[in-house]
Amino acid sequence: MAFSFELIKGVARGPRLGLLTTPHGQVMTPVFMPVGTQATVKAVTPTMLAEVGAKMILSNTYHLFLRPGADIVQQAGGLHRFMNWQGPILTDSGGFQVFSLSKLAKVSDEGVEFRSHIDGSKRFLSPEECVKIQEKLGSDVVTCLDQPVHPSADRALTEEALERTVKWASRCLATRTREDQAMFGIVQGGMFPDLREQCINALTILPFDGFAIGGLSLGEEKKLTYDLTQLCCELLPQQKPRYLMGVGAPLDIIEGVARGVDMFDSVLPTRLARHSAVFTSEGRINLKNQQYMRDFSPLDPQCDCYTCRSFSRAYLHHLFRAGEILAQILTTVHNIRFMTRLMEDIRQALREDRFDELKRRWENSSSWKELLP
Repeated sequence: MAFSFELIKGVARGPRLGLLTTPHGQVMTPVFMPVGTQATVKAVTPTMLAEVGAKMILSNTYHLFLRPGADIVQQAGGLHRFMNWQGPILTDSGGFQVFSLSKLAKVSDEGVEFRSHIDGSKRFLSPEECVKIQEKLGSDVVTCLDQPVHPSADRALTEEALERTVKWASRCLATRTREDQAMFGIVQGGMFPDLREQCINALTILPFDGFAIGGLSLGEEKKLTYDLTQLCCELLPQQKPRYLMGVGAPLDIIEGVARGVDMFDSVLPTRLARHSAVFTSEGRINLKNQQYMRDFSPLDPQCDCYTCRSFSRAYLHHLFRAGEILAQILTTVHNIRFMTRLMEDIRQALREDRFDELKRRWENSSSWKELLP
């Protein structure tokens, strides 16, 4: 079997330790996936990613569909060969990007008609086309086309989007031809618990290999994010992986793990890094601040990445002030390593039955509470 998920440790509710097996290797969960939207994780090479402990990454169907095109990636030998990444890749469906990037999107039961944010050309993405694109890309995990809604969406709009998401999920499964790719259904339902439950009931009778929780962490209150995540995890099958889409703040990941999430992704760590904000054991800091001009200490004394072993905060401050590209490379290396170390610590704590202790330590850290947005 090309894809499998083994639950190594965990109960019906709460944190769990697992093992994903894919055609491009095994991945211990919980796992954080750096985002390589356009077949590259910005500012780092695939070798750098591997060196800092990244095991699985995410790329985006919408962006690769528009540029360079799925046919070109297929002709190159698939996404792994095209970008020279040897580990597993998950491709998200592009549903979120269609709605967030195109103000002229027209949604129907057939799919989404939209204009490219690159050149304004008219495009159409159906559930069937979404799957065909991802099959050409050759990712290890593909996701169904879905219709997310804004957190403020009313019940009528949310119900309509939910029904369409479920119908599209069935059509995606019917289009599937590759046995070496796993397919995840995406749970929608907005901010309405009963609609989330309705969506899960409809999706879990279908033969998906795993499930993504979509439409959260879009600006709603944290408590609502956590409550809906918990509800979804309680209702989703225990023996299949659960993926919380678009979550990358350390405290949010810990809260997600506590509720039973196995997989996470977000552009947050790499985007912040490119704008001089880095995660450290002391909290989040901004290297452009004047206080670091003469700070010759390591970026994070507790980190083992190349950046922390080799350079001072003063040097990184200088690079950002001078507009040097190296600044973004070095901080991105560090932030990704920070995230992979966090996941390593979480998995070790789960093995040793001390996850609650780790969670309390993070929650009681005043520096993280104060410095995270």
